[in-house]
Amino acid sequence: MNHAESHPSPLQHQDPEVASLLLREDRRQAESLTLIASENHCSAAVRTASASRITDKYAEGYPGTRYYGGCEVADAVEDLARQRAMRLFAGAEDANVQPHSGTTANLSALLALAGPGGRIVGMMLKAGGHLSHGHDRSHTGMVFQARQYGVDQTTGRIDLDEVRKVCKEHQPKVLIAGGSSYCRDIDYAAFAAIAREVGALLLADIAHPAGLMAAGVVPSPIGIADVVTMTTHKTLRGPRGGMILAKKDVQKQINSSVFPGSQGGPLVQQIAAKAVAFGEALQPQFKTYQQQVKANAAHLAERLLAQGLDLVTGGTDNHIVLVDLRKVDVTGAQVEERARIAGLSVNKNAVPGDARPPMVTSGLRLGTAAVTTRGFGKNEVGAIADVIVGLVRGSDPERFRSVVQGLCEAFPLP
Repeated sequence: MNHAESHPSPLQHQDPEVASLLLREDRRQAESLTLIASENHCSAAVRTASASRITDKYAEGYPGTRYYGGCEVADAVEDLARQRAMRLFAGAEDANVQPHSGTTANLSALLALAGPGGRIVGMMLKAGGHLSHGHDRSHTGMVFQARQYGVDQTTGRIDLDEVRKVCKEHQPKVLIAGGSSYCRDIDYAAFAAIAREVGALLLADIAHPAGLMAAGVVPSPIGIADVVTMTTHKTLRGPRGGMILAKKDVQKQINSSVFPGSQGGPLVQQIAAKAVAFGEALQPQFKTYQQQVKANAAHLAERLLAQGLDLVTGGTDNHIVLVDLRKVDVTGAQVEERARIAGLSVNKNAVPGDARPPMVTSGLRLGTAAVTTRGFGKNEVGAIADVIVGLVRGSDPERFRSVVQGLCEAFPLP
C-alpha cells in the first residue's frame, strides 16, 4: 500500500469516484511505457504548480493591465514565465505564455497575421503536418483560405520546390513550417526565403521539437521565423499548454489576438507550471536529457530498420520515428491495440499517401521523450524495438507483458 492509499487525500474523502479514476491513471502510467511522441512525464514540481491555489485567480489581460484586482502575484508569475521563456529560447524578442494549447496558439497567431479569410499555406496532415495548419476539419481550414503542401512520395521529405509552387499560386499572408509527425530537421531559412518571395510572414510550429531546440540539439527557427508557436508538454516536458514567441514588429498584434481575441482569463496555475518547467529546462542536465532523447530515437530507428520494418524518410533527426506498415498486413489501429495489451502506449498515424482513414491508418508514430525521462538508454530502447517488431508481425501481445513490466519496475516514473 502506498502513502496515498494509507492516508486518504481530501479528494478521496470528498469524491472517491474521481479519486479512484485518478489513481487508476497513476497506475496505468506507472505500469506501462509511453511511446506517444506528443506525451512526456513532467516533474512533481510542475504538477504541484498546476494544482496550486492560484487556479482560483481570474487574471484577464496582461501583467500591469489586468481587468481584475488582486493580480499582483499572477503578474509576477507571468512575468517570470515570460523572462524564463526568452532566456530558454535565446534570441526570442517576446513571449506570450497564455495560450491554453498549441492549437489556440496557432489560431491566435494566424488571426493576427493573416486576418479572417486571409490566405495561409501549411503542411498536409497526412504528410506530417497538423490539423491547425489549415486542415478542412479545423477552424484554421474554415476561417482562412488554406492551401497545403506535401512531401516527396519517394523520400518522405519536404519538397521545397512544391512549397514554393503552392505559395506562388496561392499568395498567402502566412506560410507555416512544422509538423506533428515529421521526423527530419526543417530548413527554416529556406522557408523564410520562400515567404519573402511571395510577401508572406513565416510561422514556425515547433510543438514537437521545442525541447530539443531549447537545448540546442536540433536547428531552431528563433530569429528566422516571424512567429514561433509551440506546446509546453511534449519534449519541453512541462504542463499541458501553449506558447507564442514573436518578433517585436508583430508582438502587439499577437498579444491582442490571444487576449481578448481568442481567450478570456488565462490559466494562471498552468503559467506557474510553465515557469517551473522553463526553469528546469535552463539547467545543464536538460541538454543531456535532450541529447539522450535524440540518441534513443536514432537507435530505435536503426533497430527497427535492421529487423525489416519500413520507416518514413528512412530514419529520424529528432524524437519521432514513423513506421510505414503498408508492406505488412496490419494497420496502425491494430498495432496500437496490440501494444496496449503488451503495456505500451503508442498511436496509429497516417503516412504520406495513406489511403486508410484517420482512425485506421497505415502507420505507427513512436517517440522517445517519455521513456527517456524514465531513464531509458540504448539497451532499453533496443528491447522495446524488439517488442514493437513482434507486435507488428502478429505475435501474441501477452508474450511481451513481462518484458514491459520489468522495464517499468526498473525505471519508475519520476
